[in-house]
Amino acid sequence: MSDSVSLVQLIISVVLFFVMFFGIGFLLNMLLRMTWLMAIVYPIVVIFIIDEVSFLDYIFKANTAFPALMDKLQALQVVDISILIGGFAGAIVAGIVMIYLRKAGYRMF
Repeated sequence: MSDSVSLVQLIISVVLFFVMFFGIGFLLNMLLRMTWLMAIVYPIVVIFIIDEVSFLDYIFKANTAFPALMDKLQALQVVDISILIGGFAGAIVAGIVMIYLRKAGYRMF
């Protein structure tokens, strides 16, 4: 099995992460009325995506969990980083769209 990713897979993955986190950010903003919540929470989501350590291990076994996280972060390839940046861009664009909709007079957002 090869670890290479084709250009089509990369483009689809970046767009998928962009749309997914745009939608999550948009919905969170409508429910909680906090514009930049998803952009703030996104690094925590990324840690859960790339790391296989339990959340409680960061509290109770911090001396092994954080070095494992750093190893995983350093092992990320350009393809992985570009996909994760696409998701972060979606979260940022969701905040910008919310600000624009509020300025346009939509009070439900």
